[in-house]
Amino acid sequence: MTKSAFITGITGQDGSYLTELLLEKGYTVHGTVRRSSSIARPRLEHLVSNDEIYNKRLFLHYADLLDMTAMKRLLEKLCPDEFYHFAGQSHVGLSFEIPVATADLSAIGALKLLELFRELEKPPRLMHIASSELFGAPDVTPQNEQTAVRPTSPYGAAKAFAFDCVRIYRNTYGLFATNAIAYNHESPRRGEAFVTRKIVKGVADIVRGRQSVLKLGNLDVERDWGYAPEYVEAMWRILQQETPDDFVIASGKLTTLRDFLRYAFEAADLDWEKHVEIDPRFFRPSEPKALCGDPAKAERVLGWRAQTGPEALAELMVKAELDGNTP
Repeated sequence: MTKSAFITGITGQDGSYLTELLLEKGYTVHGTVRRSSSIARPRLEHLVSNDEIYNKRLFLHYADLLDMTAMKRLLEKLCPDEFYHFAGQSHVGLSFEIPVATADLSAIGALKLLELFRELEKPPRLMHIASSELFGAPDVTPQNEQTAVRPTSPYGAAKAFAFDCVRIYRNTYGLFATNAIAYNHESPRRGEAFVTRKIVKGVADIVRGRQSVLKLGNLDVERDWGYAPEYVEAMWRILQQETPDDFVIASGKLTTLRDFLRYAFEAADLDWEKHVEIDPRFFRPSEPKALCGDPAKAERVLGWRAQTGPEALAELMVKAELDGNTP
């Protein structure tokens, strides 16, 4: 019997890679899109334009996370086996500018979904995408599934709320509800507002002569970076387990932004120090400490391990940017 999955945030980086993965595995995939004046969905265009896939195995539905009545109608009609929740305000820096909207989408939106699932006769298996930002200022490094939650941003706080609600509803109501505590994962499909994509786009524009200087903030920040297609594979594996549980999805290695920057410029045979300026405007009001995940449980239980290191990641992102293979 063909499995079906429902994805919120299907047009984003993770949603688009997961869609490809599930279609390869024979799933029927449904996703929500918001009605807007623009119908451009570049990360899915290659699938939407394929007559053998679109409206046969891939279906897009207009819906909004704030309208749970419409979401309930959709889920009762489609009865998906699996539900992947990616949608929300996912930019950490922006969450300081729009904290209420971030909380509405990333915290209350998740809670509303859990309440909706309680009312369904046959609720699907739920994958909530949590974040390393919920740890914020950890006492230990690396962090694992038992590390205390201590967010340092409105985004982290919203994700922490949703993370705890998933566990509460799992334990209280018996929902098959899981958290993937995903550390930073990048790809050529990353949004341009995120620093890794900003860097590789800057490299490509410098190569093309469109700009000569790239302005960035704190280069000493450290992140645990991985490759997005590998991370959505881990998320899928989590929902294939016999019992619901939470997993840290990470590479287990820290890299400074300065090193990622160097890797990206070296991929284009450039010296980053000749082109980068530090701009205080890009410093965050509160910067999380060294967020490095411990993927031991994912390796042991899921058989999953990150394969693409930050140097290879920077190189493939720069190549895609130069080749025009980005959304």
